[in-house]
Amino acid sequence: MPEVRAAAARCLQAVAEGHSLARELPRWEQKVKFEQRPLLRELCYGTLRHFPRLDAIVCHSIKKPLKDKDADLLMLLCLGLYQLEHMRIADHAAINTTVNAVRKLKKDWAKGLTNAVLRRYQRERDTLLAQLTPADIAAHPDWLYQAITETWPDQAERIFAANNSYPPMCLRNNRLQQSRDHYLQQLAAAEIAARPCDFAGDGIRLEKPLDVSKLPGFEEGSVSVQDESAQLCADILAPQSGMRILDACAAPGGKSGHLLEAAAGELALTCLDIDDTRLLRVQDNLERLGLSAELVTGDASQPSHWWNGEAFDQILLDAPCSATGVIRRNPDIKIHRQASDIAALAATQLRLLKALWPTLKTGGQLLYATCSILPEENDGVVAQFLAQDDSAKHLPIAASWGIERSVGRQLLPDADGHDGFYYALLEKI
Repeated sequence: MPEVRAAAARCLQAVAEGHSLARELPRWEQKVKFEQRPLLRELCYGTLRHFPRLDAIVCHSIKKPLKDKDADLLMLLCLGLYQLEHMRIADHAAINTTVNAVRKLKKDWAKGLTNAVLRRYQRERDTLLAQLTPADIAAHPDWLYQAITETWPDQAERIFAANNSYPPMCLRNNRLQQSRDHYLQQLAAAEIAARPCDFAGDGIRLEKPLDVSKLPGFEEGSVSVQDESAQLCADILAPQSGMRILDACAAPGGKSGHLLEAAAGELALTCLDIDDTRLLRVQDNLERLGLSAELVTGDASQPSHWWNGEAFDQILLDAPCSATGVIRRNPDIKIHRQASDIAALAATQLRLLKALWPTLKTGGQLLYATCSILPEENDGVVAQFLAQDDSAKHLPIAASWGIERSVGRQLLPDADGHDGFYYALLEKI
């Protein structure tokens, strides 16, 4: 099926040029037959997970670097190597379909090159792998490999393994409709293997991912798809009926729904997001759960444009970040994210904290959250904010999960469990 390989190469080329995989993959799925789409998805996600390693192998296998205009060919070569290294496809079939895909890219001149690179890997695998750097072997860009090994030296290997793994599918039971144990019984009756999550009280981890249409009661709001680490925000805040709460940067609405479920739907919840289109996803998610909230389009860093002056009891700030804790779900981060992004992100996070703090009641709580594992975006940002505002007090989070930091708690990605996440709870005094 060379057309699938060619479509995957074109999709990955678009990702390398700065487009999102989540946006590009559906477009390229339309170019192949329905039954071939799982293969296309596997090729794209798998190649991106291992791209730094595969790219390095290609570089060691050719005499001259490929030109920028041949980025699609580079991606095709990486696709071919990914099949040889990680997929249950006979070597001859992987090589032949990849070589034939060159014609689909209208680059017949590269058929010999493609064949030579893949067959050289067959013959000289150990020699080629011996030339890789530790970062190449871990399949992480140099800057991120260094950041992880310096910050988390004892956990680095486990982080790399988790980032390169397939993410588990985790559910959040809707406690307003049934208990978690009862929903587990429904899953068992549907012959869907699952178990309770280790830390999230509403969390359920499936043994194998599946289409949500096969989940009992999904359309009726019995359950939502949400990683265990993201579910912990409701446990930390423990919202009470009648509270006025702001979910800043709310889209796609998973945490909004959980906060409402935790308070029996009796919250004055404001869901804020800068993007109208993203707020539509929040609306859809809440409607499926039979819940409601006030949806507001606005920039969280400019409350004067959207805030009515009535202070909030609680604020959830799930700040924009590097997403280095969820690489296994978004492997294009390995291509898109750069070391220079981190300082800019940290500046944005601090600006959001400062802007939202005046909208919080005295005695109220703000939960700062990111899906990052880099301290510059996490305890570094919160510690800086605490040093600048005397009205902010850090409240330690008493929990059995994560690693206690100087400020807040850090979850690191677990290949068999939760994503990477950071939480810090602040009180206004």
